[in-house]
Amino acid sequence: MALDRITLASFRNHAETRLEGTARLNLLIGENGAGKTNVLEALSLLAPGRGLRRAALQDIAASTGNGSFALSAALATGDGEEPVMLGTGTRPDRPGRRLVQVNGADASAITLGEWLAVGWLTPAMDGLFADSAGARRRYMDRLAVALDPSHARHASRYEAALRERNRLLSGEDEPDPAWLGSVETQLAEHGAALAAGRALLVERLTRELDDLPDQPFARPLLTYAAGGPLAREALAEELARQRPRDRAAQRTLTGPHRDDLDVLMAGKEAPASSCSTGEQKAMLIALTLAHASLAAKGRPGVLLLDEVAAHLDPVRREALFDRLREGAAQVWLTGTERAPFEAIVGEAATWRVRGGTVERI
Repeated sequence: MALDRITLASFRNHAETRLEGTARLNLLIGENGAGKTNVLEALSLLAPGRGLRRAALQDIAASTGNGSFALSAALATGDGEEPVMLGTGTRPDRPGRRLVQVNGADASAITLGEWLAVGWLTPAMDGLFADSAGARRRYMDRLAVALDPSHARHASRYEAALRERNRLLSGEDEPDPAWLGSVETQLAEHGAALAAGRALLVERLTRELDDLPDQPFARPLLTYAAGGPLAREALAEELARQRPRDRAAQRTLTGPHRDDLDVLMAGKEAPASSCSTGEQKAMLIALTLAHASLAAKGRPGVLLLDEVAAHLDPVRREALFDRLREGAAQVWLTGTERAPFEAIVGEAATWRVRGGTVERI
């Protein structure tokens, strides 16, 4: 149950790249700037959302092309049937609109999540625990979508209703109570579903993490900090009650857009944001592995690890490889050299990446 026959066309610095003969473990080796992370970004777009860089579609297309890009992959389902062909990209005349196909038929981005659960860990995420609450909300939502693709629909509809309520509250004229009530009904419906998805994610991750030792990867203790009532009726009532306050502030001050993820380090009982860089990295790895284990239980899973092994000591590196071997997800790792991966090179498919081209080693 893995991706194979992966093609990238006009995708950043990859004019025409094809990877075949993939395995459970896959290595991309090359210098900085060679295009390794671009391959991971392409794979991350085989899931709902904006990918691991959260880039605008126009920024993904190669500058030397016609302004569009395309990528596709064959998903082996493991049941003896023909692989499912997944694809996404843009057209030159609509560079800002994402197109998705499943077996050649047009589909929505959410549909991709019904076939494949994709997770990732990149160096840009190292500051997650010290970052803004908004960054942690996006993190929770990405993990939740990998477990339940419908979470993405609730998130987008909640954001649309939130923008409309804020527009009404910030207008010069007093908003029409009936129209405001209608918007708040939508906000409460999708907000409750959004909060429920985040709460369930944290609950399931906590159970998965509880089965792990505190070492060699520091174990995070998670708490979902809700920004408002969780039940739909209670949230709708609170939104209506707080109209005068929100009108004065010209924005909505209650709801899941105020949520946060509180993280402590087990054993030390210290906030993750105050832990050392190494401890924070270890907790992120523990979270990533726990989530990958959960996601792969429902459908094929793909785990993308960008420059992870080089920053681990030998004990943690070997522990990481052992966990990856035990997991059900297909794994893609990047590095500037093969040395950190010597323990797995014999069982991994390996490619050399140079200037947007790949060559099987």
